Amino acid sequence: MTTPFPFTAVVGQDDLRLALLLNAVSPSVGGVLVRGEKGTAKSTAVRALTTLLPEVSVVPGCRFSCDPASPDPGCPDGPHEGGGGGASRPARMVELPVGASEDRLVGALDIERALAEGVKAFEPGLLAAAHRGILYVDEVNLLHDHLVDLLLDAAAMGASYVEREGVSVRHAARFLLVGTMNPEEGELRPQLLDRFGLTVEVSASREPEKRVEVVRRRLAYDDDPAGFAARWADEEAAVRQRIVAARELLPSVRLGDGALRQIAATCAAFEVDGMRADIVMARTATALAAWAGRTEVLAEDVRQAALLALPHRRRRNPFDAPGLDEDKLDETLEESSGDDGPDPDGDGGGPGGGGGQPEPDEGPAGDGAGAQPEGGEGEPAPGGAGEQSPAPAAEPFRTKVLSVPGIGEGAAGRRSRARTEHGRTTGARRPQGTLTKLHLAATVRAAAPHQRARGRSGRGLVVRRDDLRQATREGREGNLVLFVVDASGSMAARQRMGAVKGAVLSLLLDAYQRRDKVGLVTFRGSAADVALPPTSSVDAAAARLGSLPTGGRTPLAAGLLKAHDVLRVERLRDPARRALVVVVTDGRATGGPEPVALASRAARLFAAEGVASVVVDCESGPVRLGLAGRLAGELGGTAVTLDELRADSIAGLVKDVQRRAA
Repeated sequence: MTTPFPFTAVVGQDDLRLALLLNAVSPSVGGVLVRGEKGTAKSTAVRALTTLLPEVSVVPGCRFSCDPASPDPGCPDGPHEGGGGGASRPARMVELPVGASEDRLVGALDIERALAEGVKAFEPGLLAAAHRGILYVDEVNLLHDHLVDLLLDAAAMGASYVEREGVSVRHAARFLLVGTMNPEEGELRPQLLDRFGLTVEVSASREPEKRVEVVRRRLAYDDDPAGFAARWADEEAAVRQRIVAARELLPSVRLGDGALRQIAATCAAFEVDGMRADIVMARTATALAAWAGRTEVLAEDVRQAALLALPHRRRRNPFDAPGLDEDKLDETLEESSGDDGPDPDGDGGGPGGGGGQPEPDEGPAGDGAGAQPEGGEGEPAPGGAGEQSPAPAAEPFRTKVLSVPGIGEGAAGRRSRARTEHGRTTGARRPQGTLTKLHLAATVRAAAPHQRARGRSGRGLVVRRDDLRQATREGREGNLVLFVVDASGSMAARQRMGAVKGAVLSLLLDAYQRRDKVGLVTFRGSAADVALPPTSSVDAAAARLGSLPTGGRTPLAAGLLKAHDVLRVERLRDPARRALVVVVTDGRATGGPEPVALASRAARLFAAEGVASVVVDCESGPVRLGLAGRLAGELGGTAVTLDELRADSIAGLVKDVQRRAA
């Protein structure tokens, strides 16, 4: 596949082209997720695919692009007579904006006409427009979860259902789903990753000659777009014809038992969850054979299918890098290729289990013994010369749920209570603008007293616009979880930093699952630093945490003031998102003049503004000073030890946070 200005300097662009073309040949493969850094032509490659797709024949006047040879019997614009003539048009590429509403995606019913007139007045959404074409979602990782759920359900079922208070509309929605994302801005949940058939990683080449060619072609395109496109027209026509030929050949491709055993053995060896990976690999291998002009699936097709379909299905948490061990893949394919007899025993990873665990090179997750230099119970002498190398993080664990008290109105998530478009119904109000969620009982109550005055004579209820009531709902929101981590010398005493990093890593995992933004402020020596500005990428926070050194004095006040400044700036950017400040410290304050008094004044700033806060008390040893608890009181929050942070301890933690804030 070519593009108006091919990005030959993008590593992985060949895989991207192949993945898109395979979906064009066989849409049942399940779409493509393109991961890559900014400026790697992800969107350019996707948009170029539309010029290569064959034209589609549609029923004239049908808003749902029904095929005249086999119209949808349930089409809202139907019924259509089968076998009739149709009109040809180019295949569409419909873009779904990140900020789209649910009604914009699936369509909207006119509730007022439905109640008053009994008419199904339906305005199609983007799913209807994308039927028999491409639905493209740029920055799919930033799309709200409920929209992603609707999108992927429609892609899996091939139909879209719109339900509004007993009134329903169904229409066909079969499309090629393509999503692009920059992993630096946050990851998709694993269960959503699994719904994309194939995944491709792209990155910019570091070879100067290839980068020069990109610039040369881009400038040529800017100077003469029509001439540049004409230069590639013959090659695009050839690719388009090859897609048509592959589609015609696809039903004749044979997927033999040997290839199926290789697919099953590969999925088992890489320990992917469920059976979707096996099915996607089978469809991809079949499409690869058709694209090559063959009617038999070969081992090379299975291998290429595994490289496209499995990397994103091996992630167990957001800190796992997607990828596939190609040596292990080749070994698995070779072992399963000669099994013509009974099914193999399925050792799942080679003799002795030597290659059975992914990412065997991860650092130890224990208590970090031997990784820290000796240190006393206190911190180093003044001067801060005792900087120590980063300590490895302890094994993460499931944490207690920390939430912001009260009810917010922030972005949808899974942490704190909020008024949202989705969730349980808590009341009703007059609609402000377009009615999106009808409260039927409240609407009936509002209309009932006026029926005689409105001349009601039949069984129907006479409903007017003023009677309609919008349902108010309560769900969950995502918050900004700002970590303020003490990296001073006192935190290195008794090798505590490994346990501290393990606790913060656990909280980061929890933030990922609850769709939060995260930020990281560290303080040590004489100052505090913003190690990571607020972001949706928790793996970026984990990377910064892993390289965090320790040593020096404890400028607690500087850390709190820096965190306060980060929150102030973030309120201007995203005023609806509430913050939860997690201070990880032993409570000591030794940096700067009057360190204890300054830290107290800084803490009271958070309390005065009602910022929810939790202090993770890292003090250890038989004698404890209780400084972290004192700090929590000044912040207006609560203190919890590292042990109490675990999900199986102190069930009243969240209630304590809310009680103190109230």
